Amino acid sequence: MAERTIAAISTPSGEGGIGVIRISGSEAIRIADRVFKSASGKELTALSGYSALFGHVIHNDEIVDEAVATVFLAPKSYTGEDVCELSCHGGGYVTKAVLRAVLSAGATLAQPGEFTKRAFLNGKLDLTEAESVMGLIAAKSREELRLQLAAKMGRTSKEIADIESTLLELSADFAAYSDFPDEDLEELSPENFSRLLKKARQGLEGLISTYDSGRVLREGIKTAIVGKPNVGKSTLMNLLSKEERSIVTDVAGTTRDVIENTVNIGSITLILADTAGIRATEDLVEEVGVRLAKDRIGSSQLTLAVFDCSSPLDADDRDILTLLDPATTLVVLNKSDKGQMVSEADFTDFTTVLISAKQGSGADELEKAIANISGISRLDPAAAVLLSERQRDLATQALSAAVEAENLLNAGYTLDAVGVCVDEALTHLYTLDGKRVTNEVADEVFRRFCVGK
Repeated sequence: MAERTIAAISTPSGEGGIGVIRISGSEAIRIADRVFKSASGKELTALSGYSALFGHVIHNDEIVDEAVATVFLAPKSYTGEDVCELSCHGGGYVTKAVLRAVLSAGATLAQPGEFTKRAFLNGKLDLTEAESVMGLIAAKSREELRLQLAAKMGRTSKEIADIESTLLELSADFAAYSDFPDEDLEELSPENFSRLLKKARQGLEGLISTYDSGRVLREGIKTAIVGKPNVGKSTLMNLLSKEERSIVTDVAGTTRDVIENTVNIGSITLILADTAGIRATEDLVEEVGVRLAKDRIGSSQLTLAVFDCSSPLDADDRDILTLLDPATTLVVLNKSDKGQMVSEADFTDFTTVLISAKQGSGADELEKAIANISGISRLDPAAAVLLSERQRDLATQALSAAVEAENLLNAGYTLDAVGVCVDEALTHLYTLDGKRVTNEVADEVFRRFCVGK
């Protein structure tokens, strides 16, 4: 348990109905008693846990504000330490004034993420659960909130623990086999060793496969809207943005630069870029826009390739198709209100959707298609999901070690050699969930937190 008693403002800066100053540490209640005087005259040190008193915060013999002091006694608190929270009126000056009183009474200012770090060090939550705390605060959609909440409630931790359990069972079996090589036991058979390694590998593969879809929910998708001039790219941009972000005219080549906007399509955030029409041109200014549009195709995670379905494909359309990757491209057949002279058969291997951006028809189908191609439709926000690059990297290293163990076992290497790889996989997983983690790793995780959390 840390020796310092720390304090910080735990509510956002600015005006609000309430502001909370959190104090945590062995001296938390006594420090709070030095600045808080209850209306009843009762001291905070006399309270049991989960109790509150109304009174005033006093500093230099002056009343700073009315407040409610809430007491949580170790280990039944967020940090696992004694905690007192002073709830005063929200506002930049008053909350800072209360914090100054608390610091003058003996507390020290908390570092970024230090409350949650203490919760981790005191066994209140593991490292994956701790990382979800900031995700909960920053959630931008219902699905992202569910994803972060599932991690905070231990869904990801449980999945990791199950894989660790499988690898530990395997390691124990290896040790038993070394001690009793002549025993004819099912659990000490090569077939069982292979089964357990396969189970661990598949568990890690499944966990890693969640990362990209989860990242889409958290960060959004870099999306380029491309196509030849006058196919409705800017109209589509305005439809998705629900405002006029791009100039729309009947004159081909109106958009010369890249126009950007961030929009929410259902549960998905798209970081949209409306690009210049791609076509062969001798106009030097337009050619710059065409080059920028092509560059955006290469740098985007998703491409909405717009085609005028009321006209047959021409050479410019076919040239654009050669630039596109079917795995990351959604073909948008626009202007369906004017008839249809192309079909899905013209876009072999591509996912297509039929819309009229001008009339707004097909918008629901477009949303579903984006969810499918981005992988969001296959993501269960309540399931175990890797939430950070740190987690993905460690799970990937654990998978590499598990695959190597499988290869060595199948190649007839000794169990000692296989066991080294199994232990390596466990080490990576223990670092992932914090069972074995250096101070440097923990500091790096909590450094990204805000002060007061």
